[in-house]
Amino acid sequence: MIIAAVEQGADADTLAHAIMAAHWTQDANIADETTLAAVATAAGIDPVPLLEAAMSAEIQAVHKANTDEAIKRHIFGSPTYYVDGDMFYGQDRLELVERALATPFH
Repeated sequence: MIIAAVEQGADADTLAHAIMAAHWTQDANIADETTLAAVATAAGIDPVPLLEAAMSAEIQAVHKANTDEAIKRHIFGSPTYYVDGDMFYGQDRLELVERALATPFH
């Protein structure tokens, strides 16, 4: 759904934040279309065109490519960030990401 938001020019940042907040604070099942629709609606985003686009072959191909890359890079959860090849996992690591962006390790 987030990929579809990017493709359609919708507010993907707000949507991503709302989905992650629902997942991490409400233990929402973000694989469920009804849940995703409710989360998007609560965030002020019309879920209908995004859910329809998300199921399209084009968006599914992007999702598969992203998943394949995540597997290749040994990503085991979300959020995961890479800075100059260094992996940071977890929201609690954002201070480390900020430091790595300001002062690269190498």
